[in-house]
Amino acid sequence: MMHFRFAVVVAALSFLIGGCASDDEVAKVRAGWFKGNLHTHSLWSDGDDFPERIVTWYRDHGYQFLAISDHNTDQQGEKWVKYGDVYRKGSGRAADSYLKDFAASAQVRGDRAAGTQEIRLTPFTEYRPLFERPGEFLLIPSEEISDHFEKKPIHMIATNVAEVIKPQGGESVVEVITDNLRAVKEQGERLGRPVLPHLAHPNFEWGITAEEMAEVVEEHFFEIFNGHPLVHQQGDKDHPPVEKMWDIANTLRIAAFHARPLMGMATDDSHNYQVSGMTRAMPGRGWVSIHAKDLSAASLIAAMETGDFYASTGVELANVKYDPAARTLTVDIEPDGRAQFTTSFIGTLADAPPGDIGITLASVEGLKAIYHLTGRELYVRAVVTSDKSVRRPVWEGQKCQAWTQPVGWEARVVSH
Repeated sequence: MMHFRFAVVVAALSFLIGGCASDDEVAKVRAGWFKGNLHTHSLWSDGDDFPERIVTWYRDHGYQFLAISDHNTDQQGEKWVKYGDVYRKGSGRAADSYLKDFAASAQVRGDRAAGTQEIRLTPFTEYRPLFERPGEFLLIPSEEISDHFEKKPIHMIATNVAEVIKPQGGESVVEVITDNLRAVKEQGERLGRPVLPHLAHPNFEWGITAEEMAEVVEEHFFEIFNGHPLVHQQGDKDHPPVEKMWDIANTLRIAAFHARPLMGMATDDSHNYQVSGMTRAMPGRGWVSIHAKDLSAASLIAAMETGDFYASTGVELANVKYDPAARTLTVDIEPDGRAQFTTSFIGTLADAPPGDIGITLASVEGLKAIYHLTGRELYVRAVVTSDKSVRRPVWEGQKCQAWTQPVGWEARVVSH
């Protein structure tokens, strides 16, 4: 059963802020709830800043955990970047700030005036102890396994990896996803540690369809929101939006494959830390809030595997409770100044015609919304939308939202 409860202490000045209340200007204390981002990039791959500066940003903006998931690397070994290359990337100021703020640990060789200066990228195991505080802030080792089928990119995040997982390849999109999932599972079982895989940005270069997402029933998580401006979050005339893909995939999973639905998470996929704007992959756009026993990788992953989390771009939820006995899904929303909220309960009915996938079953205004399941639903999920705009939008008019996980499907699947 999915059961969410927490007590919240709210910063009193939230109503003075022009955007969503759950950002750096507003701090909240949550009993057993932890906010974090599981998809981030640094100079170890195609990000434009140093890991220590990125971690500092997230820590100082109210996050409790972070995974820097660079492409096909676990941020180990020796890697040096040329100052000239960093400067041409628009990160010269970041490099100067890094060398100043982390002078005690930063390593430099060569001569800047001669064009030979290089800066060492600090491995994860070396910068991790600089930031972690028990119960307050956690860094999780991660990798973005960047694979492809033909010209279609297929990227998966492996959270809490211990070793690099090489892209496995395959003869189809489904096979590529499946083989990489198995490689993640193999590492976790071999090393006796939980490693959580999730499918990243399915609409990036239109790499993955909803039908393919449905077919890989071993996959349990994907990104309902990704803050990168190039991942086609809203789809186009020939491709559905990512949220509609979620409903298509889950309808097929439950009705055709009798498999558990995908859970949705929100991430930044941040690459750009020097210049802001809708064309940049900025931090602070999407995150997950997880109800966990404690702030450890094992507890966070265990909670996510039971669906005890929600995804957000700014709306904070005070309570989400699914009661299977009463057949109710209840959502309580944390007040945000004068913001008004609409909760839409989305689902697919078992006897619905083919076109009625992921329809709005009910819509409720206010801080509390309850949906009574009738038994006809394959699943029900809630999306809460504020009338406030997000602080760092990816598209014009983007509003703050939160997504709960689908419920009411349990009796229809082979196993949970």
